[in-house]
Amino acid sequence: GKDYGVVYALPKTQIEIEIKATKVNYKPGEFSKYADRYLRLTNVSAEPEEYWELNSVKVKPIGVPNSEATYFVKLKDKTVAPLMELTEEGLIKSINVPYSSNNAKNAANNAVAPQRKANPRDFLTEEILMASSTAKMAELVAKEIYNIRESKNALLRGQADNMPSDGAQLKIMLDNLNLQEEAMTEMFSGVRNKEEKTFTVRLTPDKEFDNEVAFRFSKKLGIVANNDLAGTPFYISLKDLKTVKIPQEDGKKKKEMEGIAYNVPGQAMVTLTDGKKKLYEGEIPVTQFGIIEYLAPVLFNKNSTIKVYFDPVTGGLLKVDREESK
Repeated sequence: GKDYGVVYALPKTQIEIEIKATKVNYKPGEFSKYADRYLRLTNVSAEPEEYWELNSVKVKPIGVPNSEATYFVKLKDKTVAPLMELTEEGLIKSINVPYSSNNAKNAANNAVAPQRKANPRDFLTEEILMASSTAKMAELVAKEIYNIRESKNALLRGQADNMPSDGAQLKIMLDNLNLQEEAMTEMFSGVRNKEEKTFTVRLTPDKEFDNEVAFRFSKKLGIVANNDLAGTPFYISLKDLKTVKIPQEDGKKKKEMEGIAYNVPGQAMVTLTDGKKKLYEGEIPVTQFGIIEYLAPVLFNKNSTIKVYFDPVTGGLLKVDREESK
């Protein structure tokens, strides 16, 4: 109505699972059939292939606004919270703390530019290009690879005819030889282009659960829906460690509390498995297993300035500072 104030929310906990997986695209080399005969490279496929590899799984709690825990603080002259800072989602962050913008983070992303690959055909000699058959061509390319390896060994042992004058020149020569060897070897071994992707799964733990499907992973398709049986299931369990004593309701309607509400989160044990081995096990705070408490309005009177810091993830108290006014 006519009251002026701040509306804020307390968070509830969601469990965020961050899954990093790599999509691999394999293109066979033009001499893949001869990889074992000339270079002793075994298990080289002549067929193109696309598949996924699971790299890592991380679990962490995050706070999202709880629509059932929103509060209104009147801005009176003499009491509660003349200065409140909220997160972008409207969760309580601090009281009486000078506002500091965290948006000044340097967004410069030091992403490494992918290295340009050499074209192996740039290194083929006239003899190789004029070869009468693919088999002969493969044999000559393999010989060229062995020549490059001999040149590298001679440089490293200091036995080359034209030894470089300093370390920098030696490095340039070795880098060039490595580039040629890698490009020509890929004509036999094929090329695997890799692209890492991050997937995020969020679960809201309103109660304990045991071995529920968190996500499914398929070597052919990557992360798939929980009901897609093409993927292997990964299971999550959540156990309330009962760290917070929940007060018994006495049946009477509670008088609405005044002051600043904050969470006292409970602790839970989270376990993530692939059905056999554990991928993650650790304790995380879960507000749903805790209670809500209140900071009394008397803390925020004229005689003192109370600074209060809250954890935006749990809505719990981090720190209370008192500054007496002179």
